[in-house]
Amino acid sequence: MDSIAIMASNSNLMYLDFSIKFIINLIAIIFLSGVIYYRRYKDNDYFFVMMVFNLVVFFIGYLLSSVQLSMGFAFGIFAVFSLLRYRTQVIPTKEMTFLFAAITIGIINSVQFQNFSKVFVIFSNSIIIFTIYILELIWTKSEKSKDGILEKIELIKPENYNLLMEDMKKRTGLNITRIEIGRIDFVKDIANIKIYYTER
Repeated sequence: MDSIAIMASNSNLMYLDFSIKFIINLIAIIFLSGVIYYRRYKDNDYFFVMMVFNLVVFFIGYLLSSVQLSMGFAFGIFAVFSLLRYRTQVIPTKEMTFLFAAITIGIINSVQFQNFSKVFVIFSNSIIIFTIYILELIWTKSEKSKDGILEKIELIKPENYNLLMEDMKKRTGLNITRIEIGRIDFVKDIANIKIYYTER
C-alpha cells in the first residue's frame, strides 16, 4: 500500500509540474506571438506557426526529459525544427527569428533543470520576451506595406528571393525589408505581392 501511495504521490507531482510549466510556456508564447508579433504585423499564418511549433517542441522536450532520454537527441529535434523551411515560400528573416525564439522558449520551459527553480525559468522567459519587445517595438522602425503585381514571374522561386528584393528596391526606391508572394496567375504570368518597407 505504501508503494502505491508513493506512486500516486509521484504521479500527482508530475502532473502538477507539467501543469505549471505548461502555463508558464503558454503565457510566454502568447506574449511573444500575440502581443509582440501579431499586434503589429497581423499575420495569422505566422502567428499560427509560432504557436504550434512552440507547443509541439514543449511537449516533445517535456516527454524526453520525463523519460530521461539523451539531451543530445532533444537538441537534435530542436535543430530539425529550427532548420525546417517551407519549399513553397521563403520565410522572411524576421519571421524566422520569431520562430526561433518561439522554439527556444518551448525548450527552456520543457527541460528538467535540477539546479534551477521555476522562478529562474520565468526570469529567463521574461528576459527573452522583454529584449525582443524592446528591439521590435522601440528600436525597430515601423514597417509599412504596399500591394503590387509582379510581372517577372520567375522571381517568385524561393532561390530567386534575393533577386526579387534587389529588383523591387531598384524599381520602387523603397527601403524594402521583406516581400510576400500572394496569388499567382500562371496564365497571365503575374503574381500578387505585398512589399514591406520602412521610411528612410
